[in-house]
Amino acid sequence: MTTMSGPNEGTGSRDGAGAPLLAIRDLHATVAGREILKGIDIVVPAGEVHVVMGPNGAGKSTLSYVLAGRDGYEPTQGEVVYQGQDLLAMKTEERARAGIFLAFQSPVEIPGVTGVNFLKTAVNAQRRARGESELDAMQFLKLARRKAKELDVGEEMLRRSVNSGFSGGEKKRYEALQMTLLEPRLMILDETDSGLDFDALKTVAQAVNGMRSPDRSILMITHHQRLLDLIAPDCIHVLIDGRIVSTGDRSLAHELEKSGYAQFAGQAA
Repeated sequence: MTTMSGPNEGTGSRDGAGAPLLAIRDLHATVAGREILKGIDIVVPAGEVHVVMGPNGAGKSTLSYVLAGRDGYEPTQGEVVYQGQDLLAMKTEERARAGIFLAFQSPVEIPGVTGVNFLKTAVNAQRRARGESELDAMQFLKLARRKAKELDVGEEMLRRSVNSGFSGGEKKRYEALQMTLLEPRLMILDETDSGLDFDALKTVAQAVNGMRSPDRSILMITHHQRLLDLIAPDCIHVLIDGRIVSTGDRSLAHELEKSGYAQFAGQAA
């Protein structure tokens, strides 16, 4: 097990911030033999929302997949410490049980598996991992219906196969429902605003804001300022060609909207 350093060490941590829930240091990773991440340094204190922005191909989704443990995304150097544990030494399912949730840019369909059965199985697996008693069918259904209503997820979506025939907005609402039911400690949102109309975007933002707490952290990947207007982040990181080239507060996102990423050309070399 890797020990965690002090709360003010590393990119993105500031005086007065909480202890790091996630600390990424000098992370390198390859995909199909090609190096994509070339030394990522990000520290996310507990209770904070951090945003990673950058142009297409910069390595944003690769970072999310490496953290979640997706096959084919191979860390080759550096360390990732999550709640005092060596995250890179954990299997994918161990990361999920430890409270890591990845929201996909394009959620996949799971034909033949109803939403309610999928969610009940996942929630009870998490509850077992936390040492809590499992929910029976009626207890879970009552909880799921209440959460679904809050997120404008129709009850018929729970009876259908997971994401089968769902619109883009429905998929993201359903994923937000998963997130609120699972109550993760670290939420990694990979362009969760992709393809959403404003009403769906507000629903997703509502879910994210509802999950904010002093013992939970959020690492959000996005291209768009409009989501940041709804979810006030604590810190912005700019990722260019596999490296973090700038870190700042929300004003950095406004600067990017005006000037783009050309201002950082050459800094990642």
